[in-house]
Amino acid sequence: MDNWFKTTVLMAAILTLFMLIGGFIGGKSGMLMALIFGGGMNVFAYWNSDKMVLKMYNAHQVDARSAPELYTMVEELARNAGLPMPKVFVIDEDQPNAFATGRNPENAAVAATTGIMRALSYRELRGVMAHELAHVQHRDILISTISATMAGAISALANFAMLFGGRDSNGHSINPIARIAVAMLAPLAASVIQMAISRAREFEADAGGARISGDPAALADALTKIEAFARGIPMHAAEAHPETAQMMIVNPLHGGGLQNLFRTHPLTSERVARLRAMAQQNIRYTG
Repeated sequence: MDNWFKTTVLMAAILTLFMLIGGFIGGKSGMLMALIFGGGMNVFAYWNSDKMVLKMYNAHQVDARSAPELYTMVEELARNAGLPMPKVFVIDEDQPNAFATGRNPENAAVAATTGIMRALSYRELRGVMAHELAHVQHRDILISTISATMAGAISALANFAMLFGGRDSNGHSINPIARIAVAMLAPLAASVIQMAISRAREFEADAGGARISGDPAALADALTKIEAFARGIPMHAAEAHPETAQMMIVNPLHGGGLQNLFRTHPLTSERVARLRAMAQQNIRYTG
């Protein structure tokens, strides 16, 4: 129920941003149009955002014949977690990373890059896929997928506002500096909404994944290795769609500045420390 509440708050906050930008562009009528557009986008994102994200990353679906080790691993972990078998996708990217998507456990998908399958041992990759299945189990994959889709839409709408101007309540044109400010601040506000939920969710998925796999140390080792590789290997699809970065197990982006100030993920060192503590307690999956 907590995640449904988070999802509702997220949709309402994003919708409010749409209305504010719409009001900036066209006053009250613009606000109404943005409300209709934003509501339609929320419905569309609920049903289609997972497909859109997978398409952004050119992910291709695999099965027991085309990727037997990965598929069998996910199958075993899903059984451990009491989940339906998700669809399994592979992304042709050198950077080691992974994410889960879908609106619910019955319509979920997990995706791993070719880079992560090369970089990690079987045990480490198993820890990563357990983490992604924990996102599915916690029913928070809808939150991350919708927020990624809607953040991209807000950026596009803000750019539209900058290019075509805005009007106040009296119909007068808005100062060009204000247009630029909206184009910069609206996407930033969308990112803040994403981050309000993202960091705590990663800690929860780490703990859940450790229980599903029964091997917290494996995920700790994997996170350490992924972080080291990700710093030196760009992920082209993520750089082209930065709003999707918070879906990944480790931040795939390379930029500094605001990207470091507004982190989409908790510090990897803190995540690893928590997992090491779980390993010392001999944590096992309890359902």
